[in-house]
Amino acid sequence: MSLVVDSVSKRFGTIQALDAISFSVEPGQVFAFLGANGAGKTTTMRIILQILRADAGTVTWLGKPTDRLPRRTWGYLPEERGLYPRMKVLDQLVFFANLYGVARAEAAREAREWLERFRIADAADRRAEELSKGNQQKVQFIAGILHDPEVLLMDEPFVGLDPVNVGLLKEAFLELRDRGRTLVLSTHQMEMVEELCESMVIIDHGRIVVGGPIREVKRRSGRRIVRLAVEGDGDIGVSHEGDHDGLGWLKGDGLHVLREGEDYTELEVAPGVDPGSILQQAVAHDIHLSRFEIADPSIEQIFIEHVGAPPPDEERKLGARSARLGEPVA
Repeated sequence: MSLVVDSVSKRFGTIQALDAISFSVEPGQVFAFLGANGAGKTTTMRIILQILRADAGTVTWLGKPTDRLPRRTWGYLPEERGLYPRMKVLDQLVFFANLYGVARAEAAREAREWLERFRIADAADRRAEELSKGNQQKVQFIAGILHDPEVLLMDEPFVGLDPVNVGLLKEAFLELRDRGRTLVLSTHQMEMVEELCESMVIIDHGRIVVGGPIREVKRRSGRRIVRLAVEGDGDIGVSHEGDHDGLGWLKGDGLHVLREGEDYTELEVAPGVDPGSILQQAVAHDIHLSRFEIADPSIEQIFIEHVGAPPPDEERKLGARSARLGEPVA
């Protein structure tokens, strides 16, 4: 049994926000719910939480409709801030936990442990408005889990966090997963999906366009990626004589540059083209490769394929290149 969203639709006036979407999330799984801004992610989460009512379709957890489940089944980390700005951090964490039936003494103890773990123990007696956005985000995460929910829904949980705090939050996610909790997250940071999630769906304009276990989604795409680097120099365009001649040594239809970087170059290989031909050409031109890897496409590349563009506020841009190999690369 699992979290099942079955044929859920929702309209706001003339806007069809969700159009009969269906997906399921297994217990104890970290699940990615991806889509561009306005695709319907937040609306779906709010329907699961019974904040909004669907026009059609059902949502169940372990076989029971969500409106028959206790509120403490769910934890929620919204994208927008939901803290009382002038209330002290510890006081409001205890208050939120108490709303779910957690005793005040137990809530205070657990809250202090989480604040210490997130390296903001000194925030306990400060007002929320005095904290940075990143620290407010951590406090809000703690508020979402103090009552030990079975399912945690998170809308852009990494927003405002620096790399150190992203690492702390990832550790917390994995601990919750190992304790059998189910995590559903939306994010524009695709590398987080690669690291944390087992399954995913992509929603576009209110419709599910692709979904399933991440490994299967990648394989079903039919795309093959080759990553390669030159021995002694990360620039694939540097030949053994040291003369920069771009990618002129590599010819052939069905080979396109996706990424050129100092560390490695990434190529997409069209169906029917043997990736081994790249290696053969390198040998023929006396190009010594320090890296040659045939891989599945990234989640970012699959997202772009189905949605048409990277998320607008994504921190790392793909830098996609569509130039045919053998032609000048600007």
